[in-house]
Amino acid sequence: MGTDVSQQIEELAQMTVSQLRERYIEVFGEESRSNHKQFLFRRIAWRIQALAEGGLSERARRRALEIANDADLRIRAPKTFFGQNTSIPPQLAVRTKASRSLDRRLPAPGTILRRHYKGREIIVRVLTDGFEFEQQIYRSLSAIARELTGTKWNGFLFFNLQPAEERDAK
Repeated sequence: MGTDVSQQIEELAQMTVSQLRERYIEVFGEESRSNHKQFLFRRIAWRIQALAEGGLSERARRRALEIANDADLRIRAPKTFFGQNTSIPPQLAVRTKASRSLDRRLPAPGTILRRHYKGREIIVRVLTDGFEFEQQIYRSLSAIARELTGTKWNGFLFFNLQPAEERDAK
């Protein structure tokens, strides 16, 4: 690497983010979407070196294109895939969102949790989508514990719930 390239990279290290963004436009010919200083520094430094030393060989470019062509770029099916394609049986199409998985530490919906706290018996009913305490629905046991104590509590600890593995091992 030549001294000119090294000097340019050293200058980059001293630049602010706005200066790096300006330099990015000069080097790449387009604006960067990033404001991350380290990312901009690395990209610009790479580009300066590539311009000075010639970048990738033609063989490396061809191989990169082969890899990119073989890659399955789509991660999810299009939203309309099941609705528009009539060759797929309708019973296989997903119509509703899957319900959130229940925490394995929780007992089954309908279970009553009891705890004595400061001379008071606390009774909570486990629901499929929350917890019922004194005719009010809460999203978490921690919210109920916070309501009772006035401080942050882990709801599982407050109600002495153990992980399923520990509960089953006893």
